[in-house]
Amino acid sequence: MKKLFFILFILANVGFANAQDASQNTADKVSGNTESKVQIGGYAQIDFNQPVKEGQMSNGILDVHRMVLLFGYRFNERTNFVTEIELEHVSEVYVEQAFMNYKILPWLDFRGGLMLVPMGITNEYHEPPTFNGVERPNLDSKVVPTTWREVGAGFSGRIDNAAVKYQLYVMNGFNGYNNGGVLRGSDGLRKGRQKGAKSFISSPTLATKIDYYGISGLKLGFSTYNGKSQSSMYNGLDKDDTAAINVADSSAVGISMIGFDARYVSGGFEARGQLNVVNIKNTDQYNDFTGKDLGSQLFGWYAEASYNLLHAAKTEQKFVPFVRYEMYNTHAKTEGGLAVNGAFDRTDVTVGAGWWLSSGAVLKADYQFFSNALDSNSGQFNMGIGIWF
Repeated sequence: MKKLFFILFILANVGFANAQDASQNTADKVSGNTESKVQIGGYAQIDFNQPVKEGQMSNGILDVHRMVLLFGYRFNERTNFVTEIELEHVSEVYVEQAFMNYKILPWLDFRGGLMLVPMGITNEYHEPPTFNGVERPNLDSKVVPTTWREVGAGFSGRIDNAAVKYQLYVMNGFNGYNNGGVLRGSDGLRKGRQKGAKSFISSPTLATKIDYYGISGLKLGFSTYNGKSQSSMYNGLDKDDTAAINVADSSAVGISMIGFDARYVSGGFEARGQLNVVNIKNTDQYNDFTGKDLGSQLFGWYAEASYNLLHAAKTEQKFVPFVRYEMYNTHAKTEGGLAVNGAFDRTDVTVGAGWWLSSGAVLKADYQFFSNALDSNSGQFNMGIGIWF
């Protein structure tokens, strides 16, 4: 443990938190490009992960983690369509985004289709060259279920005079029950993502985000998500059958998530941090009805530090050592006598470096120290290649 704190101390003096301030994600690049009607892009992530646990042998894993192909078409100066087709682990195919964007006014766009939920940093800016570390922060897996996208419609825009970017969407919610309970304690809401695959809706949800960029080098974000999980038990119910409706209500939970994030860049120094709180109502009835162990509160935060050692050379290449400290708990609170599971109260420390050969091509290596309230002797060594074009 002393070695760990020594490493953290050294790297913290290099830089205290990291923000790879990607001002546009892949879809935004297409939406903002007026040179051609047809746009093609994409990103890829190829990983090597070697689990490490004291007294135990483990095989390493080599994986084409994801390959995403982006296609866009601009009908005119106001109207465009964007889609991303994702292949995960070579064999799994998903549609990551598929939406139409129409510019009503310079500060007001309508957007509808399969869209990213605007929560935190990584869910919107998740291309490998836009973040440090081979893997995305674990907070953005267990608490914010990245990559989180659902079908909906709403408005977005940028008010430059106020240095504000805003988003507001009505979407379908998480699948909480479909012939059985879906949500659980170990990874919270993650299994409930519907991803636009025959998504069903029993009540709408509202997702919002405001970003402020009025201070040089600093970007601040505030996100909200409110609604209920969806349940197949409501389908076909008689509106006058109170008993049946009460049973169906036991299969759904109320979800309220907020997020704060900050990114700062000054010369070669970069900073990034995020905090998320999720309050979930009706988990006592939900767990009794489904046999699951969903917590009534999920909580987590992380801070990251980095410094580009090639900053003074004024070159396109970057060599960036970094450190990330994150704490997240998917059983921060429980209801109905459900025992808190200490294995879900986790602390991760990631130490590593990335070598950007260009802005869209990076080689990465890092080591992760994993611990929870019950165990603290495991870790993982990672190496990876990240591409974005």
